[in-house]
Amino acid sequence: MTLAITVLAGSLLSSNPAIAQLLPPGAKTARVQITQGPELELANGYLTIIRWTTNNPGGSDEHFGVVQYGTDPKNLNETAKSHIRLNRGHSYTVFRVRLNGLKPKTTYYYRVTSIESNGKSDGEESAVNRFTTSGPGEIVAASPPQAVPQPK
Repeated sequence: MTLAITVLAGSLLSSNPAIAQLLPPGAKTARVQITQGPELELANGYLTIIRWTTNNPGGSDEHFGVVQYGTDPKNLNETAKSHIRLNRGHSYTVFRVRLNGLKPKTTYYYRVTSIESNGKSDGEESAVNRFTTSGPGEIVAASPPQAVPQPK
């Protein structure tokens, strides 16, 4: 009995990922929608995080949250993305993307989207929003989105 428990525990602790069963892609959601955000989760001198929530996009379990940003709302020429693994048991997905190397006391414009690991878009993109980075020693946390007025 002790030997059986030891063998079982040992096999659980040293599982081989090469043997793990790979699941086929889940059913793709008919329409991905941003249900919350995007919003500034945190911004300080070295770390800025944009967060948003969508319904679960389905498809490949491997996804990326993508933020296109820049200092001109008509030229979002920078891109940041973060890997996420979808949880098929959840009806929603929270994306968090870190932006690095931003200048202090500068207004940035951004929009968000998500893609599968093969680069295929989930088909939903936010409007352009904005935030202003803090100065030295300042911290901005949990700021609601600031929409950019659209030309008429």
